[in-house]
Amino acid sequence: MHIHLFDEKTVRQKLLPLTYTRPVAEIRVGILTIAEKWQKWLKKPVFYQTEEYLANAFPSHKTTEKLFINGAVCPNNELITQIEHLQAGQALYYDNILIAGKNEGSTDLSRLKKIVFESHLNIIDERWKIFKLNAAEIKSDFGLITAGRTSAALTDPHTIVYGKENLFIEEGAVVKAAIINAEKGPVYLGKNTQVLEGAIIKGSFALCEGSTVNIGGKMRGDTTVGPYSKVGGEVSNSVIFGYSNKGHEGYLGNSVLGEWCNLGADTNTSNLRNDYGNVKVWSYLDNGFQDSGQEFCGLVMGDHSKCGINTMFNTGTVVGVSANIFGAGFPRNFVPSFSWGGSAGFLTYRLDKALDVAKKVQERRRKDLNNTDQSILKEVFRQSAQYRIWEKQEA
Repeated sequence: MHIHLFDEKTVRQKLLPLTYTRPVAEIRVGILTIAEKWQKWLKKPVFYQTEEYLANAFPSHKTTEKLFINGAVCPNNELITQIEHLQAGQALYYDNILIAGKNEGSTDLSRLKKIVFESHLNIIDERWKIFKLNAAEIKSDFGLITAGRTSAALTDPHTIVYGKENLFIEEGAVVKAAIINAEKGPVYLGKNTQVLEGAIIKGSFALCEGSTVNIGGKMRGDTTVGPYSKVGGEVSNSVIFGYSNKGHEGYLGNSVLGEWCNLGADTNTSNLRNDYGNVKVWSYLDNGFQDSGQEFCGLVMGDHSKCGINTMFNTGTVVGVSANIFGAGFPRNFVPSFSWGGSAGFLTYRLDKALDVAKKVQERRRKDLNNTDQSILKEVFRQSAQYRIWEKQEA
């Protein structure tokens, strides 16, 4: 039985620009990506049913007997039990949402016998749910990862820990003269991470493999820093997927950063309107701004995007893939992929230049921008052209 995590098309559109460059199940929420959660729970490799242009990087498996699972769904004990009892020809639903189905020889799950799942589920079907559900998912992943294991010792005599029972340190992690408060939520420090002098961490918090909290960094809780990233300044209830830097002073709150992003020194995000109203955000599904229903919502930034020093992002800003933002003032609340500019206006970030920068950035982390990666970015450039309205005006 091979497990395929499928993208529901409407959900994938809702999660753009994050899903321009990955299947839904590759979104990180908690400590792990959704795909990693399923692999650990089911103890089997997973495959993907996603967009054709992503299939080389995230392959499916050619077999007749498949278990299909909605890639936006985070597993829990009750769900795992019910999925393990699914028979061929049956499908599991939650609030009329297809959760899983077992089928032979076909990807059409609409004709399977419907079974209702009645317990609670965390489903990442909106971008803001990534940070809203992050605390719960950190707690869930923390239990999954640390069960039956013993934390590495904290040897630094100048680090203060509150709630030590909720702190787990992987081998190779280094902590110096920090304050860690895990009383109200777990704190996970991954393999070969660094917490530098003067950092303050409040749980729940996850620092994934190879990442660093810089000197004096203030991690205010419910935050995940994905692998091989650097964070500093003030960060609250945000998720950084990985290989990204927010290393300097400035505030990042209720936000999501993809991979290979960089925020310049003193970049700040607004996460609350002055009138305390609901935040409106750009919807790729509706091709316009939508009421998120959220009082707090900061920045959503796609992979390979960057901003210069002192950049100010307004509440609910959405930045696409491989955008380069700089200059004084607030850029617009929706910055399309491959944009170059700021509040004074945008031009198109030339594809050849963007690929060259992406290659250099990944080489610094000893990662190749291979042909598959380049073909994905080229397809995103093509798909996102409709939003670069200045190109139409120039034509």
